[in-house]
Amino acid sequence: MVECRYCGREFEDDSAHREHLRDSHTEELGPIDRRRLDAEGSERSRTPIYLAGIVLVLALGVMAGAGYVLLDGGRSGSGSAGSASGGGGAATGPGNVNAVAQTPTGVGSVHTHGTIEMRVTGQQVDFSQSQYQLQADAFHFENSEGSRWHVHAQGVTLEYAMSTLDIGVTNDSVTYEGETYRGGPNTTVTVRVNGSPVQPSEYVLQEGDQIRIIVEEN
Repeated sequence: MVECRYCGREFEDDSAHREHLRDSHTEELGPIDRRRLDAEGSERSRTPIYLAGIVLVLALGVMAGAGYVLLDGGRSGSGSAGSASGGGGAATGPGNVNAVAQTPTGVGSVHTHGTIEMRVTGQQVDFSQSQYQLQADAFHFENSEGSRWHVHAQGVTLEYAMSTLDIGVTNDSVTYEGETYRGGPNTTVTVRVNGSPVQPSEYVLQEGDQIRIIVEEN
C-alpha cells in the first residue's frame, strides 16, 4: 500500500497514487513530486512519436532493400558491405534519470548494501517515502525502508546513486528539492563515506559503506 503524504489516503500501487496526486493535489505538490509527474507525462506524450519513428525507419529499410535488389539485378554480393545503421545510442540512466559521470554496468551482477544519513538545514530526509523507493535498478531503497540502500550493478558512484533520487551531490554542494546549497561562510556542506570526504563523481559504492550528507546553515 502507498500512503499519500498530503491527505493520508492509501492506494494499492504507485500508479493509483500518482493519478490521485494529479486529480487532488496539483497545487500542493512539492518540487520532486511535480517533476516526477511532469516527466511521466512527457514519456507518455512521446510514445506515439516514438512508435511512428519505428514504423518510418522500418519502411525506409524495406524500400532501401527493394532498391538494392532492383539495382543489383538480384545478385547477392559476397564481399564485405558497409553497415546500414549505427550500432550505438546515447547512454541514459534508469527511468527518467539522466546518466551522470559514470554509468553503471552489469545490472544484476552484484548485490551490496550500506547505510545513509541525510539532513538538510535540520530536516532529516526520509528515504522510506514512496518517491524514493525502487527508483532505479542499479541503486535503490526497497520494502519501505529508508536507511539501507541496495546496489545491483558495477560502478555505481555516489553521484549516480543520489541522482536516481533527484538529488545532486558534489564534494561541496547538495541540490535537494530544486535548491542548491554550496559550502561557504553561511552554509556547511558535508559529503562523506565512512567518515572521509569523497569525490561523488568518482567514488564507487562498496559493501557496508556509510554515506553521510549534511547541509547546515551557520
